[in-house]
Amino acid sequence: MKKSVKPFFSPWRVIFLVVCVVIIASLGAFLLLNGKNIAVLNPQGIIASKQKDLIIFTVLLSMIVVVPVFIMLFAFAWKYREGNTKAKYTPEADGNRLIEITWWAIPLIIIAILSVVTWVSTHDLDPYKKLKSDTPALTIRVVALQWKWLFIYPDQGIATVNEVRFPEDTPVNFEITADAPMSAFWIPNLGTQTYAMNGMTSKLSLEADNVGEYRGSNTNISGEGYAKMNFKAIATSRHEFDMWVKAIAGSNSHLDWTVYEELAKPNKNQPVVYYMLHEPELYAMIQHKYMDDQTTNVQQSGMMNHEGMN
Repeated sequence: MKKSVKPFFSPWRVIFLVVCVVIIASLGAFLLLNGKNIAVLNPQGIIASKQKDLIIFTVLLSMIVVVPVFIMLFAFAWKYREGNTKAKYTPEADGNRLIEITWWAIPLIIIAILSVVTWVSTHDLDPYKKLKSDTPALTIRVVALQWKWLFIYPDQGIATVNEVRFPEDTPVNFEITADAPMSAFWIPNLGTQTYAMNGMTSKLSLEADNVGEYRGSNTNISGEGYAKMNFKAIATSRHEFDMWVKAIAGSNSHLDWTVYEELAKPNKNQPVVYYMLHEPELYAMIQHKYMDDQTTNVQQSGMMNHEGMN
């Protein structure tokens, strides 16, 4: 009698191969990611921390569906393989209430949980919602230009290009617009991406918990050059920030409309520049470029009526 030949892919060998693949994949991921600063997983502000928790919660919740599905995929593929003559073939099987309730109930429960989390987090992480703090907020107006970023500090009377600074533990209220194709303003370590659009103002409130330098970028790729449209976001102590503002306010570089028009010209290699702000209404003037005459006249009329009432 001939000895029966055992199939190469026995259950224990399959389990062993799966375990090896998982170990190798985990080790490879560790080696590739070890020491890397993945910004969204390294939050440095209250908004980014909440977003990280939301990402982790959502991934773990999805595992309730994803993991069993893949386990059943391999289990069914093994059990009902061509060589397994002991597998029971029941093509007419129907009406298993327990299984039907299970595969409908679990997704419905997950969707219900996600709907509640989405509702709560959407209101809690609303970019227009100002952060509560005992420290007065800092207002920074942002203009997305072609391949560069302009930051205007209306209360400090200064402006910068491709670098934004702010004190730690201080809410920063960003007002964001564009004088170029639509861009997306994002500091991953601090949280929340917000679009910059012509003639409009988007608002975003962020706060840095620690002193440090973070990478800001344009995540809306509108064509050549936009992938490198980055800027430095630097959180400092309050004293360092005040000294920095004082140094710029005493410089000879002035920003008015004439200088702005030259600055707004496309330039892929724009260095960091600091200016004294000589045109307090520069941000409003940039937005008015994209408003029609009727809108402008209505606004001017409203301003005149307001002044007359005063």
